[in-house]
Amino acid sequence: MKNVTWSSRFTKQIDSEVLDFSQSLSVDIVLYEADIRVTIAHVQMLSSCGHIKSSESKKIIKGLKSVRKLVETDKLPWSIEYEDVHMNIENALVGLIGDLGKKIHLGRSRNDLVTTDLRLYLRDFIDIYLFKIRETSLVLANMAIKYSDALFPGFTHMQVAQPVTFGHHLLAWNEMLVRDEKRLLDARNNINHMPLGSAALSGTSLKIDRKMVAKELGFDSVTANSMDAVSDRDYVCDFAYANSMIMMHLSRISEELVLWMNPQFGLVDLDESFCTGSSIMPQKKNPDVPELIRGKTGSVYGSLIGLLTLMKGLPLTYNRDMQEDKTLILESVDTTLSCLSLLPRLISTMQLKRQRAKDVASSFYSTATDLAEYLSKKGMPFRTSHHVVGDIVKFCEKKSLQLTDLSILELKKFSPLISEDIYKVLDPAISVKTRKGIGETSPASVVKQAKIVIMRLKKHGFTK
Repeated sequence: MKNVTWSSRFTKQIDSEVLDFSQSLSVDIVLYEADIRVTIAHVQMLSSCGHIKSSESKKIIKGLKSVRKLVETDKLPWSIEYEDVHMNIENALVGLIGDLGKKIHLGRSRNDLVTTDLRLYLRDFIDIYLFKIRETSLVLANMAIKYSDALFPGFTHMQVAQPVTFGHHLLAWNEMLVRDEKRLLDARNNINHMPLGSAALSGTSLKIDRKMVAKELGFDSVTANSMDAVSDRDYVCDFAYANSMIMMHLSRISEELVLWMNPQFGLVDLDESFCTGSSIMPQKKNPDVPELIRGKTGSVYGSLIGLLTLMKGLPLTYNRDMQEDKTLILESVDTTLSCLSLLPRLISTMQLKRQRAKDVASSFYSTATDLAEYLSKKGMPFRTSHHVVGDIVKFCEKKSLQLTDLSILELKKFSPLISEDIYKVLDPAISVKTRKGIGETSPASVVKQAKIVIMRLKKHGFTK
């Protein structure tokens, strides 16, 4: 066995099966860039504080950059005998510059190093997430304007309830993403505290400048307690929770797309580039991408539950159990990002079947509430008007009629308050136009809301 950092204390070599079982390189290898960035900042600090010479610092940093190049060109000989990405990089550095490379671990431990690397890695991904979510928000806002006057059925209990505009429904999706964006920003804030310098658990006897390293790496602050710093994985759970909420929203959107594309709904058509066919049924066009997003939600939920279960019984401080956090969170990140990356193109290429949507929005007595409110405006108590309209609907159902099929004389039999203007009230297009308030479904309100979204996104560099 190669001379790993801890082997001098032992008289026996580690069992090969145990080594394979315990190594994390196969998972944490993705942290190589973060590890090199952290180490460079650490070395600069050691030099500034007088623990290594300036010339040594320059040579080490040059060596670390060479290691990075070896990784990027697939020329670094990774080995599980060095257990993880951190020791593989240190070993590669020593191979390039000699014993000088062994000085990089002064004033730190793998306990504080690994969590610093992971914070840095996850912070970068949150920034990518935010971009994808804002990109999708822009797509939704522009489509909302495009479909601001397009009638669409609003559902409760999966039954046609009231007419809305399709633009309004798209902006409802956007509100989900806005909340996701806020959760990600909160998660980023929780991540952005630097543990490095906490060493194994109690800090170091060396005089170091943690704030210098934090500033170099873009952290907002340093952690306040060395024991908590090396054992805290709240930020990982926070990110996993944010992922779960994102996927829950994407799954709800996907479910609607699957339903709407079903010929029995026939409300939208998804672009062929996001669908597949059947190996036996030549007529099929299947909404595979939304179905897969819906399915992948389960694995992201599983990662969150796994992390919470992993941490629930761990005493302070570091325990090897915590190695498993990377397997869980990295899978969650990869899955969520893949879904987020597809979302803006999936939605932007979707086509509304306007006439079909209008027909469904106009059916199933969707303006019955408008009729009840009409009677209430004329002085009838709402509970009474609700009962009267219920009787009208019951009558229509027996006769297989729509509300607009009834003559004014037939309507007056139910209430003398009804007059000729009722037919305007029963028009779905007029119904949506009357709902002009903040957050309501009228074309004017939709356009106003969408423009607010677009203006907000301009602050983040997004334009039409």
